[in-house]
Amino acid sequence: MRQDERAGTVHGADGGGDAVTRGPDKPGEDDPGPGRRIGVDVGSVRVGVAMSDPSPMLASPLQTLRRSAGDGSDVAQLAELVTEHDVVEVVVGLPRTLADRHGSAAEEAVRYAGLVRHRIAPVPVRMADERLSTVSASRMLSARGMSAREQRAVVDQAAAVEILQGWLDARSARIDRSGTGGAASRPAGSSEE
Repeated sequence: MRQDERAGTVHGADGGGDAVTRGPDKPGEDDPGPGRRIGVDVGSVRVGVAMSDPSPMLASPLQTLRRSAGDGSDVAQLAELVTEHDVVEVVVGLPRTLADRHGSAAEEAVRYAGLVRHRIAPVPVRMADERLSTVSASRMLSARGMSAREQRAVVDQAAAVEILQGWLDARSARIDRSGTGGAASRPAGSSEE
């Protein structure tokens, strides 16, 4: 697996190589424009999925997929969601330590992103820094009065929302700074008068 030098886009499907040594992608680079995005939190047992609105400004929980290493049905389900919702970009969380290191979870996230990319090409798959997304999601759910047991069913979706919302916010800020906010964020088919 290798990553595009400009944006770090994941290429390949086998998970090999040293792609994990690179940092996460930068939102707004090679931006596909308006349209829905899907955010993915890859866990060893479950995969949390979130989706943006078409503008794309707001991330919302979508569903939790059960990991299926044997038959890849979770990757197939994710690919179906991409097609069903006309998704223009998929953002997979890249777990990193506070010391900015990568471990086995990061390697698995990069491998998973490669499998997804293989299934949904030419839709781009990006890697986003997901440091503490699950911790943050769990705290938010606890603050809402959910027990640890109740959280199990939705914490992965909430973490995916954290990942995707962070990506959308950074994308919006980058587009605003570059002065292309109108072109990149305008709905498809509209024109600026």
